[in-house]
Amino acid sequence: MAVTTLTQETLTSLSDQVAVPSYDRSLLTAGIVHFGVGGFHRAHQAMYLDRLMNEGEAFDWAVCGVGVLPGDARMRDVLTAQDGLYTLVLKHPDGTREARVIGSIIDYLFAPDDPEAVIEKMAEPAVRIVSLTVTEGGYNFHPVTGEFDERAPAILADLAPGARPATVFGLVTEALRRRRDRGVPPFTVMSCDNIQGNGDVARRTFTAFARLADPELAAWMEREVAFPNSMVDRITPATTDEDREAVARRFGVRDEWPVICEPFTQWVLEEHFPGGRPPFEEVGVQVVADVEPYELMKLRLLNAGHQALAYFGYLSGYRYVHEAAADPAIAAFLLAYMDVEATPTLRPVPGVDLDLYKRTLIERFSNPEVRDTVARLCAESSDRIPKWLLPVVREQLARGGEVGRATAVVASWARYAEGVDESGAPIAIVDRLKDRLTAIAGTQRREPTAFIANRELFGDLVDDQRFVEPYLKALESLHTKGARATVRELAENFT
Repeated sequence: MAVTTLTQETLTSLSDQVAVPSYDRSLLTAGIVHFGVGGFHRAHQAMYLDRLMNEGEAFDWAVCGVGVLPGDARMRDVLTAQDGLYTLVLKHPDGTREARVIGSIIDYLFAPDDPEAVIEKMAEPAVRIVSLTVTEGGYNFHPVTGEFDERAPAILADLAPGARPATVFGLVTEALRRRRDRGVPPFTVMSCDNIQGNGDVARRTFTAFARLADPELAAWMEREVAFPNSMVDRITPATTDEDREAVARRFGVRDEWPVICEPFTQWVLEEHFPGGRPPFEEVGVQVVADVEPYELMKLRLLNAGHQALAYFGYLSGYRYVHEAAADPAIAAFLLAYMDVEATPTLRPVPGVDLDLYKRTLIERFSNPEVRDTVARLCAESSDRIPKWLLPVVREQLARGGEVGRATAVVASWARYAEGVDESGAPIAIVDRLKDRLTAIAGTQRREPTAFIANRELFGDLVDDQRFVEPYLKALESLHTKGARATVRELAENFT
């Protein structure tokens, strides 16, 4: 099959196997500025917008992407060269593939190149939503207290007199200031990150930054700017060179950064958009008054479930998620965690059969075609465990419920953080606190509570023996028996 480089000019030359935008992209205008254009945004929000556009709607809601980190320069280069286009490939469990070119991103700005251009773009009246997928750690708040870290070097730099804004906080706040001063209504700030109450967190952190810079502006933001909550879900592994080659070989498309994902997708969005929004409900988005039941379900079952699988899976020698999920002991342990410890902390979820949802999660994790890596799930644990798993522990302790499985997950993280696997090979840990956590974990064979004594991450849990005792038991088993035997015993002893 001939291979065609993906650009706007070559769309009509692509294979019939690849769906392409049916709309005239020259008619699109940007109504959304999005920070953090990675695989997930392109498999999710941008995809939903493309669906709307293919139905002849939302032409004034196209996306202008923004990157703020040095690593985002490559996304700038790829999207610029491809006219904002990319290939989204769904991998079904039976091996079939669906490929579609997504056309909803029409511009990309790299903030380090020109922060003024980013600010002025957001200040345009046509922009009514600024959305975010900046990761769990991108909101700059303490994992235990939830307080904004005003001493972070990047924040201090943005607050210096005469500074050129470099963070998402500085850029967004300055754009809101200009809109206020020009009499332009504020845009809505829409978080799409995996944090409970992500809109509430965004409100708290952005107004905290503004308060440090301009208290009057902060007060205006608290009154006038909407921060809707949302729940987002689609497993989207990092794109590999193998994926790029497969897209070229199977579909004849030369795409420097395609997106590969599972077929399942879900988005639950709070109805709170004073400046308007696309009609997302027409393409499968659940627009609701209260997102919390849905987000608790997803964060504590899927996201925390990923953590339950990740460290035990890696230490057991698995490198792909579907391999770990196929291990009967890991699958049984994971399901028991969801049934006995996570589910009691959830609220009723309208329209959702929780038992079916949990079974579906195991099926999704087991999809061999997605080839999601265990290492991806193990990344940035210090941002994820405190936000996804520890709330389950605290609520179960408060209600007198079981916590043995969740504490075992924490122990598996502590063992993983030692940076050496069971065969003595080094583990490539990806975490902003890597050096500190690895140093602490290195002492825990002689000081078993060293890891959980880190109150910056665990608060006062080390003072509660109901947490400490099962944690120490699991950690000792991991050290003496290994991950496979430990998870097998956990699965057997709790069933």
